[in-house]
Amino acid sequence: MTQSKVQRSLELYQKADRLIPGRTQLISRRASSFAHPISPIYTAHAKGSRFTDVDGNEYIDWVNAVTAIILGHADDAVDTAVKAQIDKGSLYSLNSPLEIELAEILVDTIPCAEMVRYTKGGGEACAVAVRIARGTTGKDKILFSGYHGWHDWYQSANFLADPETDEFPFAGIEPIGVPRVLAGTALPFTYGDLDGLEALLRENQGEVAAVMMEPMRSEPPAPGYLEAVKALSHAHDALFILDEVSSGWRLSPGGAQDWLGVTPDISTFAKSMSNGYPMGCVVGSRAAMEPAGRMFVSSSYWSEAVGLAAAMATITELNRRNSAARFKEIGEKLRTALQDAIASVGIAAAVTGVHTMPTLAIDVPDPALKKPIDTLFMQEMIKRGVFCATAFSATLAHTDADIAITATAAAESLEIVKRGLTGELDELLEAETKREPFRRLVR
Repeated sequence: MTQSKVQRSLELYQKADRLIPGRTQLISRRASSFAHPISPIYTAHAKGSRFTDVDGNEYIDWVNAVTAIILGHADDAVDTAVKAQIDKGSLYSLNSPLEIELAEILVDTIPCAEMVRYTKGGGEACAVAVRIARGTTGKDKILFSGYHGWHDWYQSANFLADPETDEFPFAGIEPIGVPRVLAGTALPFTYGDLDGLEALLRENQGEVAAVMMEPMRSEPPAPGYLEAVKALSHAHDALFILDEVSSGWRLSPGGAQDWLGVTPDISTFAKSMSNGYPMGCVVGSRAAMEPAGRMFVSSSYWSEAVGLAAAMATITELNRRNSAARFKEIGEKLRTALQDAIASVGIAAAVTGVHTMPTLAIDVPDPALKKPIDTLFMQEMIKRGVFCATAFSATLAHTDADIAITATAAAESLEIVKRGLTGELDELLEAETKREPFRRLVR
């Protein structure tokens, strides 16, 4: 029997099963999120646009730590700033002046930012934003659309039914460990459905602290939609919160809110704001944020200086490298290359989405085939040294050569997908069908 190219990864994953509940710390890093057991599971090191797994295989990376890497792995400018800070200490008995320096940068960069609080991750940032919104308004309920982390305030929505499917809002996740008394305090609404949102606001008149949502994922919102959500929120004396943990930085250093021209009361950022070092923030207007000074919102590590230094260096580099224009250039080149691959194969498919997340959409005759077909594509790409899902998230380190290699791999992989669509799928699919860790309520 031929030994797997990712044998060491598989062995480590089995070992993790005995030591770590769920095997990984991030659900999206579970092997079932990719083409298991063909895809690697553990990385040894990474640099620029590529990483090397624990078996010594190198890959072009289009996942980039679920978008947390934005400049490229182990970026020299950020790592130099981090190493210099380490020599000065990472956590002090007193405050670091970097807290103020980064806050000034964020206020200058993000449209809604007048005041700033820090966290170490996106889920924390969302939880802090909700605490602040409830404290500022004196109300308890949060209406939301999108994914906002693992904390109880949010996961309590899984005691309710999805407004579209009558199932859990987060498919595949049960609210185990979340207090049932929180049921009804976080209520989901469907992205794009203004009538549904207005009905929810009326049903909960006088009880809604905030309307919280992801502004977009791979597609921009309909013209005027976010503005209408903001207006509805304010009409019901609720704060309007944009969760930019995922959407922030690539479209513009000022976030999707800057790119779309919509200014929320509060916004959350994390992931790529520090190019892989733990850092997050909650920013907002003075009116929305200032009451937080009287709330118990506190943690030793939120002002840890390595994260502050990494964030300052990352944002500085995004501006210095003209990131918005560069991401547009990379994304459009990748889109064209993938479209050319589709055309060369003659398969029914398209490249959809904004330039920061070009997404391969393969036409399937039966919706039940979508996940197996997508898995087959990932399986074949990984065999060719390209680590990706069907959505591609670039860094500033990706080159024309990376795009060319990816396009060649895509054409070869789509040839095999084409065979899979004509009846050979069972024979061609070596991997387990990819399982989504959860379903978002925003496209």
